[in-house]
Amino acid sequence: MFPGATADRAAAAYVVVGAPLDRSTTFQPGARFGPDRIRRFAESFEDYDHHTDRHFSELGVHDAGDLRAWSDAAEYVDFLTGELTDAVDDGATPVLLGGEHTVTVAGVRAVDPDLFVCLDAHLDLRESFDGDPWSHACVTRRALDTADHAVIVGARAGSEAEWARAREDDVTVLPPETVAERGADAVREAMAAAVDLDAATTYLSVDVDAADPAVAPGTGTMEPGGLSAREIRDVVRAVAPDAAGVDAVEVNDRDDGQAATLAGALLRDFVFAHAGP
Repeated sequence: MFPGATADRAAAAYVVVGAPLDRSTTFQPGARFGPDRIRRFAESFEDYDHHTDRHFSELGVHDAGDLRAWSDAAEYVDFLTGELTDAVDDGATPVLLGGEHTVTVAGVRAVDPDLFVCLDAHLDLRESFDGDPWSHACVTRRALDTADHAVIVGARAGSEAEWARAREDDVTVLPPETVAERGADAVREAMAAAVDLDAATTYLSVDVDAADPAVAPGTGTMEPGGLSAREIRDVVRAVAPDAAGVDAVEVNDRDDGQAATLAGALLRDFVFAHAGP
């Protein structure tokens, strides 16, 4: 159980679901261990958050456990979408623990957002990778099948075709340098330029590889030159009040818990900021 996620399902404001899909990682596999590691390394956190003067255990979080994954990604995403949609229909905010980034598509479909905000080292705008449209390298492209606009925060890698796709009107890229210079304000401005935040629905996805590998080495495809832990936490807290769902993905078992600790902290940050003071 995610620490502090003690609410009954029927009364939950937030529903945590683990999605240990691990089939298309192109470098270091192990994302199947992500949900368990995120829960385990979150055990060290204080229940109290001084930013909001709230206790996590009092915010109505329920942990529904993991949904066992299988090799057919499209079928699994459909199944996961149904489970997350049940939470949305019950008035709860889905909190998804990956698993490879492919599982994000289920969260996006369940929330049906106008805006997709993604912290990621990679553009993930390929139509397919090695003939597979359900590769983790295609997630933002699949998200744009549902959302009207994507804001990709921290991106610093992609193919030539992906960078060309990123120049189209429905994508905004904020590189690490922009976030380092202007912080979460740059993200808020990009969101407001893309949609009417007072009327739009937003989904937030956190690929832990958005962080510099020195911060979170336990991920599938590391890219140097990434965001600091503080920068990512500031962005998550800034986006959370407008988001109707969140995930943290691409945590694996190839470090001493740094990536899982960061992911767990970010999910807690999201809940605290989303719940408000």
